[in-house]
Amino acid sequence: MTSSFNVHNAAGYEQLMGRWSQRLATPFIDFAGLADGEKILDVGCGTGSLTFALARAADLSEIAAIDYSPVFVEEAIRRNTDPRINIRQADACALPFADGAFDRALALLVLHFVPEAGKAVAEMRRVVRPGGVVAAAVWDHLGGMPGMRMMVDTVAALSEGGRQLRARYCFQPMMRPGEMKRTFVEEGLADVTETQLMIRMDYRNFDDYWAPIAAGEGPLGKYVATLDAAGRARVDAAMRDAYEAGQPDGPRSFANVAWACRGIVP
Repeated sequence: MTSSFNVHNAAGYEQLMGRWSQRLATPFIDFAGLADGEKILDVGCGTGSLTFALARAADLSEIAAIDYSPVFVEEAIRRNTDPRINIRQADACALPFADGAFDRALALLVLHFVPEAGKAVAEMRRVVRPGGVVAAAVWDHLGGMPGMRMMVDTVAALSEGGRQLRARYCFQPMMRPGEMKRTFVEEGLADVTETQLMIRMDYRNFDDYWAPIAAGEGPLGKYVATLDAAGRARVDAAMRDAYEAGQPDGPRSFANVAWACRGIVP
């Protein structure tokens, strides 16, 4: 499996997205369900936002967590102090587990970075026992992330490269209404439910918002890293203007919506 997510270091990811995935983990767990004694698989664990939230949410017997990125796996292992948790590098499209090994398989903010997202859903279904749950959540980049749309719309107004970035960013896999639900049904899951989850992203100031992107983290940072000095200066100035919106620099808060989907293994 390849991944379209660009990561340099764990600290940069935490500032870009990890702190927000921690906030999203709680409503996602409420939606996916959880029960004491279960064995859970976290597909695409990143630095452990969902993994460690699962450990706090119930008296689980086992939590397996995988990620494609060795940077993420190393950091999650470094943070882990719970003997119930086992973290390893693996491919979401070829999970290294036996059929029916888990009660639930969950994927938080992962499937939109998997080019073969349907294959990853099929693998999650395979490793969950009959009657168990497969659940996933992805951001609604097109209509549900105004803070990030602010960035892609700004760069789209500046260059053709920015317009191409916006087209890629807004239409990643699993992000259109009903798309994830259709995929779950196509992969044989039953009683499929789709909903929306919302959190707020609260930034202290422009640097808090822009620093990880400016450092090259994530798909937006990957674009910024391709710019020459003049293009970079132009984008930096335009983004500061967009963030401040005519007011002094300082705190800003953005509502962010994720699509969430849940299905039962027949």
